[in-house]
Formats: sequence, C-alpha cells, structure tokens
Amino acid sequence: MEPEFNFFQYWYPLSPVEDLDPKQPTAVTLLGLRLVIWKPKLSQTFRVFLDQCPHRKAPLSEGRIDDKTGNLMCSYHGWQFDEQGICTQIPQAENPELVSKNKENLCAVALPVRQQQDLLWVWPDAKSSEQAANTPLPLSPQVDASKGFVWSSFVRDLEYDWQTLVENVADPSHVPFAHHGVQGDRSKAQPIPIKIVQSTANLIEAATVGRFQTTITFEPPCRLEYAIKFGNGGKQVGLVTYCMPVSPGKSRIVAQFPRNFAKTLHRLIPRWWDHISERNEVLDGDMVLLQQQEYFLQQTQSSQSWKTCYKLPTSADRLVIEYRNWFDKYCHGQLPWSEVGISVPEIRNINENREQVLDRYKQHTQHCSSCRRALKVVQLLQAVLLIYFGITVSAIVLLPDALQVKLGLPLIVTALLGLGAYAWLKFWLSPRFYFVDYIHAQR
Repeated sequence: MEPEFNFFQYWYPLSPVEDLDPKQPTAVTLLGLRLVIWKPKLSQTFRVFLDQCPHRKAPLSEGRIDDKTGNLMCSYHGWQFDEQGICTQIPQAENPELVSKNKENLCAVALPVRQQQDLLWVWPDAKSSEQAANTPLPLSPQVDASKGFVWSSFVRDLEYDWQTLVENVADPSHVPFAHHGVQGDRSKAQPIPIKIVQSTANLIEAATVGRFQTTITFEPPCRLEYAIKFGNGGKQVGLVTYCMPVSPGKSRIVAQFPRNFAKTLHRLIPRWWDHISERNEVLDGDMVLLQQQEYFLQQTQSSQSWKTCYKLPTSADRLVIEYRNWFDKYCHGQLPWSEVGISVPEIRNINENREQVLDRYKQHTQHCSSCRRALKVVQLLQAVLLIYFGITVSAIVLLPDALQVKLGLPLIVTALLGLGAYAWLKFWLSPRFYFVDYIHAQR
C-alpha cells in the first residue's frame, strides 16, 4: 500500500496579508483546526496559534492585543502569551514565580508561519516545526515582480468540500458554460484536449493543446495554477489558486491573478471593484452547481465510485481523472477529519437556501479589507445623499416665492440626481457586497 499523504505537514496560505487586521485577532479554520491569527505589537509578521487558551480552552480569537505588552490576551481570565506562545502573565497567580517556573506547561500552541508573495502561510502540525523549516513554500513562479508580473488577490469561503474545489479548478472546459457572460461564452465553446505531462505523489502537470499555450500545475495539497502564454511578445496571464480544506463540506480559496502586461490598468482598477464585478460572480456560478453535484456524488458512493458514477469520455476531463486517481492512490479518497476528531456523515445535507449558499458578505466581504472599506464608504454616501435630499427639499419649501423659481429649480434637480445616486448605491451596488442570486437559465 502506498504511504498516506499527510495533509498536516504542508504549507497553506491562510489569507492575503493585506486583508488581516493587525489590531485584533482573527479566527480561521484549516483542516478542522480552529486557528487564531494575530500580530504582536512590535513584530513585522503575524503569528498563528491554535485557537485555545491552555487555561480553560476559551477561544483566543475573542481576545485582544494588550496595549502595554503587545501580547495576546485571553478575554476569559486575562492570561497573556508572547509571539512564541509562552505565557507571560496570569492575573490570578498568587506567586509570580508560578508563571516563570511552568512556562512549558502553560504555553499556547504556536504554529510555524511565513509571510511571502503577499500571503500568510501556516504549517498546521506544531510537532514537526523542523520539517516545516526545511520544506519550501508552494510558491507560484508567476507571482514575481522581478519578472515583470503584477497581481491582485482574492479570498472566499465556499459551501463545498476541498476535493470538489480542486476538481472544479482542474477543469477548464466548464468555463464557457458555468461562467457565460462573466469569463466565457457558450457559443464559442470548443474541445480542450488535455495532455498529462507528469504525475507523481507531489506534482501533477498538464498542458492544453490549442490556440494558447497553457500549463496547469497541481502541487498537492493546495496549489493549482494556470500559466497561459499568448502572442509573440511573451505576454502571460495566470490563475494561481490555493485550495484549503476547512471542514467537511467547507473549503476556502485564496487566489492570485498575475499578468505581465497592462500594468497601468491593473493599478487603476480598484481591488474591491474587481471582486464584486467578476471574482465573486465566477464563484457564485460554480457554487450553485457544485454544492448539488457533491451531494449527488455522496448519495451514489455507497454503491459505486466516481469512476462509474461520472461519465468522462473526452480528453477535456483528463486532469480531473488524474487528480481523482491521485486522491484515491495517496489519500485513499479521504481527508483526515478523523485525526482532528471530526466524524463525517455519509451524506451531508444540502443547503437549499440560496441566500446562505451565495452569502458574499459572510464568505468574502468580512474577510476582505478592500471590500470592507468600500462598503463603509457606500453606506456613508447613502446616508449623506439621503440627508442632502431631505435638507434640500425642506429648504426649497421655506424659500420665498421669488427665490423658489430662481434657486429652487437647480436645487431640486441636484436633489433628484442625488436621490438617483442613492437608489443606485442602495439597490445595485450595496447588494453586491452581500448577495446576488445566480440563475444560469437567465444568462
């Protein structure tokens, strides 16, 4: 039997660094482990601990960064921990030596971390920190400014399993249909022959044959990227995704979008606009399909495998087949939930509430610093425009008759324009940070 793939002894990017708040702890889940991200006051890098205070297992993510010490304080009893996880203060201790003499037994569990390519990386196995130090990060060669690339980042929590996410990203042929009008055009769909270049326990590489020279790389367990070259000038665009297993039926995608051309346009388009106008819409289109696909596959797995359940007659599915075979061979078709005490039901219930399935705020906006700031501005502008309309109409009523025509007409025009802008903000722009239904039949 092949050795099992150890999901806990690899590097995972939890989040783009720009989306993390250095002033307060952030909770995140990876491989069923509840983690807390925080930044010591005088440190240049964030830290990641298991989200448990060693005292009584209260969540450290509900704690705070102490103003004086810069350490992480548990909000339950005030215990404090430095950047290494060492307990530095116990307010209830009668004898100060209690802390210094029992440091090793009173520690929070600190995990190995790195910051590179604008991402915060974590190694989820605290017991193999030496191995972590000697294991390179699964970095993309495309996310490199020295090679002339620029890029933006995106993160979203998803309502389907890690294995479904990887299968979806490894399948370029769905784009013209699932993302029609966003990133594809169903009328222009054509065969996508895929060739497997190499396949090992630690790397699967594929290439597409066609108009563009495309290389697809899967570096288990999380990096799955596309490098697309076109034209004669060395132009290249990429899709770099990191697929994170969160819990059964839940995953997270951290994506980067590098390119080595149109750099001025990259700087001009706000990150939040890119997210609400395209990135979230792409994942919405997948979400309503994949959650149900996963449910139907689980229903059949008690009697048949994906090999007999799926019908995969074309070479466009070659990478999906290669990935599924890899998952069966090295992981026995399972994620290691039992190692963290999670029992997985045979069939997970499907969520038919579309507002929950496509909840952009919970899945993305609250995690994204750019979208959070933009939403606050949108809400402020709505309030200002509404107040302006009310004040202007009241002022016009109070104007003398002689001035109502001279001043009143321009004022009422500006007030109506402001009301129109308010309506656009409230009914078109603001919902895009929360929920937009995605109905494939209407596209």
